[in-house]
Amino acid sequence: MRQKVEAALDKIRPMLAADGGDVQLVDVSPDGIVKVKLTGACGACPMSAMTLKMGVEKAIKKDVPEIKEVAAV
Repeated sequence: MRQKVEAALDKIRPMLAADGGDVQLVDVSPDGIVKVKLTGACGACPMSAMTLKMGVEKAIKKDVPEIKEVAAV
């Protein structure tokens, strides 16, 4: 499942990089919780919570429907 999540993240990295940010995969738990870290400009952006839920989580759930939640660490 980790490889599927990485592949989904690779699809959205160009969008994040356009704004000076990136996302790192920290962990994928057996119960479907993905932990990520927003880095660069995305790490300090006031809109990072929206980016996490509406961008990162949506993209991962589209490609890996068994994921229940994406959380920032």
